[in-house]
Formats: sequence, structure tokens, C-alpha cells
Amino acid sequence: MAELGEPGFRAKQVIDWTFAKRAVSIEAMSNLSKGLRQTLAERYVTRTMTISTVTGSKDTTRKFLLKLHDGRFVETVLIPANPALYGEASDRHTLCVSSQVGCAYDCKFCASGLAGFARNLTAAEIVEQIVQVEAYSGERMDNLVFMGMGEPLANYSHVTKAIEILNSEWGIGIGARHMTVSTSGLAPQIKRLADFPLQIRLAISLHGASDEVRDKIMPVNKKHNLDELFEALAYWRSKRKQHITFEYILIQGVNDGLDQAHRLAKRAKGLDAKVNLIPYNTVEGLQWVRPTEEVQDAFRDVLLNAGVKATLRREKGHDIAAACGQLRLRQETEDGIIESPIPEKRITIGAGA
Repeated sequence: MAELGEPGFRAKQVIDWTFAKRAVSIEAMSNLSKGLRQTLAERYVTRTMTISTVTGSKDTTRKFLLKLHDGRFVETVLIPANPALYGEASDRHTLCVSSQVGCAYDCKFCASGLAGFARNLTAAEIVEQIVQVEAYSGERMDNLVFMGMGEPLANYSHVTKAIEILNSEWGIGIGARHMTVSTSGLAPQIKRLADFPLQIRLAISLHGASDEVRDKIMPVNKKHNLDELFEALAYWRSKRKQHITFEYILIQGVNDGLDQAHRLAKRAKGLDAKVNLIPYNTVEGLQWVRPTEEVQDAFRDVLLNAGVKATLRREKGHDIAAACGQLRLRQETEDGIIESPIPEKRITIGAGA
């Protein structure tokens, strides 16, 4: 506004229209002069994406496929409250947001990286996912997880800027402790995030309790192995009181053995961390298989018997392709943006496992 020769209070007006009133156009900002609205409309837009597809229903997990201004797609998943945890009357809503279009980290169970990495999302595009879903659903999002498409810490500057906007009183107004950043294990960025001033939470996509097993599932482990990762996590714990959460997808015959359960228990206890066990969510084109419920329960029981706080999530959304990247992959393939959505090397690795 200063660059446009406008008084400072105009900035507050625009912010109020953007976040409090959720104006869908600059023309709707009625307390700005016509000339200023015209000038702003020539330079800026209030929305950069549209909702392309919604799967699921109001009382279940809903996946939103959002079309970006450049024709690419990202996914955002709305997860309703679990009555067993929050009570039958709970209206808590968790939104799983994306930070990148695609992903470069090639985790072997995930659809996000099947077609590779396209680009980072801007802070605006990250924030707008919340704005779009709230407008569509009529529900306020009170819990955010950066666990959608992409590696949040590989887009550090835009993700942290978005968190500041999401947390601020003039922005979306979500408490810092209600936002969780999930990373595949970028150790240097974990340390950097530990010094970030807002008290956000941290989740680690672990999926293997030894380097031998984790190397098969997560290529990032070859760059930042478990010793380096856990040294960074120890630094995080020295800076913050919040418990770290380990996300651990159970894959039959790969990482579901009781030897891995015992190793995981030891590592989790060392950091007083929580463990969230997730049976593998089928991805078309990958030949991984989820373990039986008996194997899942036995793995969980090892953790519980060792005194580790652990949950086993029979995940919601299995029937709506809720695994990260699946819906986007299908749409961009149909649109001709992605010519070969499932590289041959991924099928070979899946079969070999």
C-alpha cells in the first residue's frame, strides 16, 4: 500500500477482507475506493486454485483435488474427529495439506513421487488449501498436518511463512500446537525448525527401525541415516516440550517383523516419542501388501508392553484413494500432464520386496 501511495490502514482493510471476511474477489472489498480496487485487481488475485474433485462424504474422510493456476493438481484431505478419542459430539476437524506438487524423495510406498517432483507450493497456495476447504465444507479447520503431497522441509521458507500466516491473529488463527510438520527425515532442516519460534509439532515418517530396512523403503535414509536423524531429533527435544510422533506404515514382509518392533520401541523410548502405526494403504501399481490384523496387533503390543505410547490406525479413506498423491496422479494422467505415472523402476522395486 505504501508503494501505491496509500495510507497504512488500507493494508489492514485488505487483510481483514482476505482472512476475516474471506472475500472471493478484490471487487468485493467495498470500503476501498473504486480506483484502488481497479489497481489491485490489475496486479493481484484473491484465489489461485479451484476445487476440481471431492471424494468421500460429510461424516467420513474427504479428499479434495485442487487445480492450481498452472494446471497442476494437489490434494488436501479432511479427516473428521475420531469419536473414540474425542467423544461422539466432537466437531474437531484435521486437514492434511500439501507443500509441493509431486515429491522428489521417492518413498517406496507413496504415490506422491511416482511422477517425480514438479515444483514447490508458495505460502499463498499452502494457506489457500485451508481457505478453499473451509469455504466448501462450512467447517472450521482446527488441526493441520503438513503430511500431504511433498516434503515440507524441502520447501522450508514457504512452509514456515504459511505457518506464520495460519497462526497469526490477522490470518487464519490456528494455534501453533495444532499444527504438525511431518518430514521423511531431513536432519539439517529438523534442527533449523527446532529454532523456529512457533511451538509447532513434529512427526517423522520413520517406517523402519534399522538402516537396512529403512534404506529399502526411504531413499532419504541413505543421505541422512538413523544415527544422524536421531541426533537431530535429540536437538529438537532439547529445544521443545512437545512429544515427537513417529509415523510407521506397516508393510507385509518388509518392516512388520517383531525384531523391528523391538528396535522401534527402544528408539521411541529414548526420545519419549509416540508411535502411530498405519497399515499400508494400497497404491495402484505398487505391489506392497498390508499385514494381517493379527500381525498389526502383535507389532503394536510389543510397543505397548515396552511402555511406548502407540496407536494403531485402521486408516480412514482407503476406499477413496486417500493415500498421498493417488487422486492427483489419476487426474494429471487423464489430462496428459503426466505421460507415464508409474515408472518401471517403481514396479520392479515393489515386486522385489
